Amino acid sequence: MLGEAFADLAAPVRALHASSGPPCWQGQCVVSRGSHPLARLCAWAARLPPAGQGVPTTVQFQRRSDQEIWTRRFGAAAMRSRMWPHHGRLRERLGLVQFDFGLSVSNGGIVWNTLGVRVFGLLPLPAAWFAGVHCLESADALGRYTFDVQASLPWIGPVVRYQGWLLPG
Repeated sequence: MLGEAFADLAAPVRALHASSGPPCWQGQCVVSRGSHPLARLCAWAARLPPAGQGVPTTVQFQRRSDQEIWTRRFGAAAMRSRMWPHHGRLRERLGLVQFDFGLSVSNGGIVWNTLGVRVFGLLPLPAAWFAGVHCLESADALGRYTFDVQASLPWIGPVVRYQGWLLPG
């Protein structure tokens, strides 16, 4: 989806996204969750991970010609999503929620910006509600793939943030 900009990615980010890359990556992360009752409901609907420090994390990839299925494990909790290109955007189905993301490359990493959200894949929600949903993929000084995913909603506040690192494994 990044076209020629794929070559501008840091080596660990390119390796994770390469179609011939390792099907499993391992590392650890920190997960924080919002405390608002609606934040807990949103986290349940999207099947987001529970809070924890130093959480053992694995991501397994199933790659097909036009889509990828990511199974992320945060300790014992699994979070599965399906991603595919859709009209120049990346579409991700995560639990009951479907996101459309615009992707860009910055400083060797991938920035995900939320452009649209639907519940059950049918009911569109106002994109402005999701201005606080971001993802940054990058690499650290140790040569590890790193991620920082944040979701915050108006009137609710933080829903989830998970950040950490992965290595092929």
